[in-house]
Amino acid sequence: MDAFTFYNPTKLIYGIDQTNELATQLPKNESILLVYGGGSIKKNGLYDRVLSQLEQVNAEVIELAGVEPNPRLTTVRKGIELCKQHNVGFILAVGGGSVIDATKAIAVGAQYDGDIWDIITKKETATGALPFGTILTLAATGSEMNAGSVITNWETNQKVGWGSPFSYPTFSILDPKNTVSVPQDQTVYGIVDMMSHVLEAYFHQVENTPLQDRICESILLTVMETAPKLLDNLENLEHRGTILYSGTMALNGITQMGARGDWGSHNIEHAVSAISDIPHAGGLAIIFPHWLRNSMSVGLNRHVQLATRVLQVNPEGKTDEQIAEEGIQKLSEFWSSLGAPNRLADYDIDESQIERMSGIAAENGQFGNYAVLQEKDVQRILTAAL
Repeated sequence: MDAFTFYNPTKLIYGIDQTNELATQLPKNESILLVYGGGSIKKNGLYDRVLSQLEQVNAEVIELAGVEPNPRLTTVRKGIELCKQHNVGFILAVGGGSVIDATKAIAVGAQYDGDIWDIITKKETATGALPFGTILTLAATGSEMNAGSVITNWETNQKVGWGSPFSYPTFSILDPKNTVSVPQDQTVYGIVDMMSHVLEAYFHQVENTPLQDRICESILLTVMETAPKLLDNLENLEHRGTILYSGTMALNGITQMGARGDWGSHNIEHAVSAISDIPHAGGLAIIFPHWLRNSMSVGLNRHVQLATRVLQVNPEGKTDEQIAEEGIQKLSEFWSSLGAPNRLADYDIDESQIERMSGIAAENGQFGNYAVLQEKDVQRILTAAL
């Protein structure tokens, strides 16, 4: 394995009713920006419980509601302005990955004199951030325990992933009760998203990573075993808790110690949803199997290992190519069985958009660590996914 340094300062607070611990983690007598999405936290009662905790620490609460599923730069800028206008000292994100991603950008931008887009696009470097915590309401992105964030500039059709040593949450509360009201389609998207994160980490060309491989495989097997049970009973707290914890472990850094994953399919999906604004995980469910097929030319060892260890492919009497292809098919079929889409046409995306999407994906040149992709490769993958 490669040499590595692991750093993750986020305090993880997991368990049923751990939302009640919020006040113990907050600063007292502070102006706090409360960031949330479309209002589901008001319907399920979480909003009132959070406000009650904020009252306990005598917080002056400023609210930023309406963070989008693909969080917009305009919303981030609005949050930054609120922080500066009200001298905010702490930010609390209550929601899923999009709310947390937006909060990371707001926290960094509030401590920066220029335009946050310059930091997101790596023209400038972050020098600090307001402290922030999260209460997670959707098991999916893992943003609650990492420094990564993805922000969409709708004016330029750019969806950019970025991160900073300053963009880790101070704490994250993972209470399975806060995910019970998540509808089936969003639950499915979250499952696909966390599995994709593990799969991206799994595909690398570093030798001697037996423990990393087994960690990835155990997360995948746990999610695949639990997902159908959860979808049969969305109110089951045990299954909600297992999926919630799996999503965090999928992208908090442990799967990539000593071996950097690929992330090419994520880059492609960002280009697709920057134009079409489709659900991120819906795009991944469509694109990733085709990325896998494209990457078979790099080598088959990882494909065969995934197929036999995780996807239950019987290798007897089959070539490595046949094992790999059967594994890809089984992965796609599993996601489809959960209710995820499997063609770009499911989102009314046709061949007329492929060239533009491919150009956006490859605008900074070739990308990918396991399978290096150029614009022509992206066109081939997206065309196959139509």
